[in-house]
Parts: sequence; structure tokens; C-alpha cells
Amino acid sequence: MSTIKTNDGTQIYYKDWGKGKPVLFSHGWPLDADMWDSQLNFLAERGYRAIAFDRRGFGRSDQPWTGYDYDTFASDINELITQLDLQDVTLVGFSMGGGDVARYIGRYGSARVAGLVLLGAVTPMFGKSETHPQGVDLSVFEGIRSGLRKDRAQFISDFNVPFYGINAGQTISEGVLTQTLNIALLASLKGTIECVTAFSETDFRDDMLKIDVPTLVIHGSNDQIVPIDVTGKVAAETIPGAELKVYDNAPHGFAVTHQDRLNDDLLAFLQAR
Repeated sequence: MSTIKTNDGTQIYYKDWGKGKPVLFSHGWPLDADMWDSQLNFLAERGYRAIAFDRRGFGRSDQPWTGYDYDTFASDINELITQLDLQDVTLVGFSMGGGDVARYIGRYGSARVAGLVLLGAVTPMFGKSETHPQGVDLSVFEGIRSGLRKDRAQFISDFNVPFYGINAGQTISEGVLTQTLNIALLASLKGTIECVTAFSETDFRDDMLKIDVPTLVIHGSNDQIVPIDVTGKVAAETIPGAELKVYDNAPHGFAVTHQDRLNDDLLAFLQAR
């Protein structure tokens, strides 16, 4: 397997398909790099080097007991970019993965970055706080952690319904639902639980102000997991020059439900760089 070792000794698995200008994908919770296979294959066939990694604790990466915070996630991305010597890389982050690519730019700058794509991302802030009263109430995330501790497999199975918008008219194959559950169950239970706290309580507003590369924000109008009004729309308004594309009636998991449209939009963004 292709892996790098981070500065704390954690092995991070990654896929590296094709040749050309690099595109680095950061997956959502509770998934891994396999969620990107359609996008990786599509772009690699069109002359790009498409790379996706498994976040620590997920997929084929190591499962350390600690390190499930965005500073560490950003450091892991920095290690990957540095060790692969990526230049002019476009960063693509979905859901919680939008947070770690934003934090990467916030901490390490954009010298190696050509562009940024935020897909259904938790930026600039997901959960409710004193300074972010419009966020999702933190009791929702405590419910998620409780569900994971009680019966992770059934919780993820049930979570797939709003994730893919099945309860709002979207049609998803049994194969996709099975794959999603299988991917989720590869992860560390500890990491899965800790990441709920990370993506719900981390404030990326300062990171947003440091983003100085062309940025595309894509969000589903019917996202039941990460509401567009407190995340995608705000991110697009905060990042100078960012473009917002709203997929009408799309759920959180639009990388599946709107696969072809997303692939075309990613290609167009890359070709314009």
C-alpha cells in the first residue's frame, strides 16, 4: 500500500492515480478515500494526478488513540503534500474534510496551492456557540456520539437515510448503502466519535480569512446534515472572490447523487486554473 509516516509516527494511506497537475481530496465523516473513486478515475482519465488519503483513524490508515483534531489533520495533509512534493495542487474537501483543507491553508499558507473546492463543508463553523448562535445545537452531536457508542453499525445505517436524502426522494442503490456502511465500519470507533466533536466545535473563521486562492463552494440546497445557510453560503461570502454553486434539492451525499454534475464542475474549475 502507498503510505506516508507523519511526524508522530502515524501511517497515512493514500491513492495516487494518473499523471498531471495534482488534485488532493479530503473525505467526509465517517468515510475514507474510497468515497472519491468516481472523481479520482474521472480526473485521472483526463490528464490529472488525482490523490486521496484516508484520514488518521479511518480506512487503511493507522488508528492512533489521539490526534483527532484539526491542527493534527492539517499537519497530516502538510506531511502528505511535502513528502509527495506536490506543487500547484488543488485541494478538495467534503464535509469535515473541508475543515482540514481550510485549516491547512490557515496554518501553512497557499504557496503550494492552486485552488480550493469546498463540498458540503462544515466551514466556517458548524456547531452553535456564543459567537455563532446560528449553528446547529450541540445536543445534536451528543446524540450522534451516544448512537455510535450504543450501536455504531445501526446508527450509520440509519444515518445514510438523511445523508443521501432517501427520505426526500433521492434513489440510492443497495450497493452504495452497503459500501458506505462497510467503509464506516473500517474506522476506529474512537476516531469516529472524536471527529464528531472536532467537526462540530472547531471554528474555521480565521482560516477563511487566510484563503487567497480561487475557491469554489458547492452545497446541496436540501442538505439535512450540514445546513447550507450556516456553512456553504457563509463560507462563500467570507472567502474573497469565492464562487457558490447550489445543487437544487441535493442532499449531503451529492458526490453520489449528483456524481456526473460534480465531476464536470470539478473539471471545469481545474481547467480554468
